Amino acid sequence: MAAESAAEQATDTYGITAPYGDELNDDVTRWDRAAEFPHEKWKPLQRSGLFTLPFAPEYGGAGRTLTETMAALEGLGHTSRDAGLNFSASTQIVSVGIPLQAFGSAELRERYLPQVTSGQAITAHAITEASHGSDVMNIRTTAVREGDEYVINGGKLFITNAPVADLFLLYVRTGKPGAFGLSTFLAERSTPGLTIGEPLETMGLRTSPISEVTLKDVRLPVGNRLGSEGAGFLIMDYVMKREVLFSFAVNLGEMTHRLKRVVEHATTRQQFGSAIGKNQAVAHKIADMRIAVETARKWLYDTGRKVEQGKDASLDVAATKILVSEANQRTAQDAIQIFGARGYLTDTGIERELRNAAAGSIYSGTNEIQRNCIAALMGL
Repeated sequence: MAAESAAEQATDTYGITAPYGDELNDDVTRWDRAAEFPHEKWKPLQRSGLFTLPFAPEYGGAGRTLTETMAALEGLGHTSRDAGLNFSASTQIVSVGIPLQAFGSAELRERYLPQVTSGQAITAHAITEASHGSDVMNIRTTAVREGDEYVINGGKLFITNAPVADLFLLYVRTGKPGAFGLSTFLAERSTPGLTIGEPLETMGLRTSPISEVTLKDVRLPVGNRLGSEGAGFLIMDYVMKREVLFSFAVNLGEMTHRLKRVVEHATTRQQFGSAIGKNQAVAHKIADMRIAVETARKWLYDTGRKVEQGKDASLDVAATKILVSEANQRTAQDAIQIFGARGYLTDTGIERELRNAAAGSIYSGTNEIQRNCIAALMGL
């Protein structure tokens, strides 16, 4: 995939394409109903080079910038109607590859990054726990050092890609509660003591599987630790900023496609002798959708450039996450209303977009937590 062309296409609200053909959109409704990860659709994503974009050439990467990668992911969201697959794809890039490149040892990078950039190894990061979702400072899963190994015990829940993942980045406690008590470790699926639960059934993003991960006396060598002991929260902060930008760039692409579809429907659907788009109530909804899309685009790419330049973007990332996730939900609801009864039918795919959008205000830090962060940054 040429990142430059993807970036150019992403500036055209109604003209984003990507070199996947129709493969990603085959039987989307069937896959959604089955709630299965579509392995066969992973292959065109691999061929496209999507997973290579933000990584160094020596590891099979394309060496593209953060905002170029965002543009390509926006193109994916516009092209692919399988939002679950789209979410798993953005998770693939950010969950292990991004922190491994930034914080991993040379040995870990050389061993694992080519597997990530090729898409040969599917990845997941295990942060959330049953009793600690947003409260990451008090994660209970522990890693105790014994000589040249760490012994890890605990459990993780709601882990995206876990049922199909080959590599896991584990966020665990190596010290006291607080910002410097967390550390991160890379583990293979086959590691003794690491057990993957059955996929959990979800409301939306049903082709992006999630499950529990149980860790019982998991032994990992010290060399599998990313960064120094206690650097886990700093790594998490680095990763989560990029997770927000990548995941919601995908949502932006999905929103632009939704807007295009709504405009086409409003200009062709006739009621009372004219197109429904001539009705001011409908036209105003569509105008608001366009405002939402363009506002989301501005926040995403302005924030992306700020992160890219190494500037403090904590408030910007939190605001971007809130704005884009809520715009995605709102425009999906409006699309159903504009399509009317057709929007309520599963075969049209409109109702599926609302189910998929609902997760956005929860993952990557709930919107309530993001508002708390903004308030704290304002001194409140």
